[in-house]
This record gives sequence, structure tokens and C-alpha cells, in this order.
Amino acid sequence: MDIEQKQAELIDYFVKKVSVQVASALGSVIVEATSHHSLFAFSEILAVPTVAELEGTANSVYLEVLRLFAHGTWSDYKSNSGSLPQLLPDQVLKLKQLTVLTLAEANKVLPYDQLMLELDVTNVRELEDFIINECIYAGIVRGKLDQMRRCFEVQFAAGRDLRPGQLGSMIQTLSNWLGTSDNLLISIQEKIKWADNMSELDKKHWKEVEDRVEEVKKSISVKADVDFRGLEEIYSEPGGVMDYEEDRIRPKRRRHPVV
Repeated sequence: MDIEQKQAELIDYFVKKVSVQVASALGSVIVEATSHHSLFAFSEILAVPTVAELEGTANSVYLEVLRLFAHGTWSDYKSNSGSLPQLLPDQVLKLKQLTVLTLAEANKVLPYDQLMLELDVTNVRELEDFIINECIYAGIVRGKLDQMRRCFEVQFAAGRDLRPGQLGSMIQTLSNWLGTSDNLLISIQEKIKWADNMSELDKKHWKEVEDRVEEVKKSISVKADVDFRGLEEIYSEPGGVMDYEEDRIRPKRRRHPVV
């Protein structure tokens, strides 16, 4: 089962589960969801009315925990740990995995120093083990660990939940991309048209060259034929050039000595 299908099934499971819970029981369900090793999306759970109704109640802290896992990072938790419950080890692991996804959104080359700072990792071996065992093997990222350059080159990263206000920015980005794509398509079509025109001109030019070559060939052939016929006439007409046999049998004149 691929990660997208697994995510969809887990989201559906937890959405149904929180939908039938009373406010006092939602905390344990939220802890279960944010601890699950295969769940990395929480916006659908946040949108369930029973969860949204936790706002302003004694259990609102669990709503903040869910928001943290939907949009936040490990650094966000450390900055607000005084107002949030202590996380379980599985929650800590999950939030650090989500932190890697957030970093990968902004940059496809993640320096080791930045990762160690954001994840509270003290050495390169521990960092590389985390990236390989908890991120790559989990299927949420793909990439290459470059020990020489001390960085993680991201080739793929699963997307996180959209933050509030991020949808409008994403729509604008996609609109800009669409406009750029349309302009690029027009440019490509113009270049194709230009290439077709040049091809026709090239064909026309070569046709003219070929016709000219044929004319020259014919002219040379006609001239050669005329010259050959002229030589035939010279050699065949009476009084023309004497051949060798005729010259051999002709009586020779006797020369008289000069007195």
C-alpha cells in the first residue's frame, strides 16, 4: 500500500473517530493521531466541528497540539512548550519528521548544520541515521546524503497541510506559473512557425540550385555534342585531315640536289 492511500485511510479513520467523541474524550484521540507513525496530515481532523469547538474550553490545549502538528515544527514546540503538554516520544519523533518536510519545502539542499540545529541532533552520525531510518524509509522524503558537502539533497518530500493564508499564495503562484507557461507555449509555437518557414525557404533554395545544376549539365552536354560533331565533319570531309594509311601510300616527291 502506498503512502497516499495509507494517509487517506488513516485520515478517514480519525475524522470519523473525533466526530463521535465528546470534548472531554478528544484529547486522547488527538494524542493517538499525532503519535501514529504513518499519519502526516491533520487539516481534515482540524476541520471537524467537534474539534473546532475545543477553542476556548478547558481542553483547548489539545486543539493547539493538533495545530502544531498540522503547521508547526520542533522549534515552534520548544518556543511554546510552557503552554503545551509534554509530548510523548512518538510525538517528538513525528514532529521532527514534519520539521524535515517543512525545511524541504523551502530548500532542496539542506545543510547538516541547519538540520542538526532544527532537530536538536548533536552529531552527523545521529543525523544521518534519523534521515535514513525515520524519513527515507518512512517514504516521506527521497534524496542523497552528501558527506563531503555535509548536506542532504532533497529529491522528493511529501507535502504538509496548508497553513492559514497559504492557499491564496499558492493560487497566485499557480496562476503566475500558468501565465508563464502560456507565454512559453506562444513562444514555442512562433519558433515552430519560423522553423517551418525556414524549411520551406531552404527547400526552395535547394530546388533552385538543383535546377541550375541541371541547366549547366545540359549546357555542357550540348556543347560537348556540338564539338564532337564538328570533329567528325573535319575528319570525314574530302581534303580534310589525311589519315596515316593514305599518307603511307602516296608517292613521295624526289628531292633534287641544289646546284
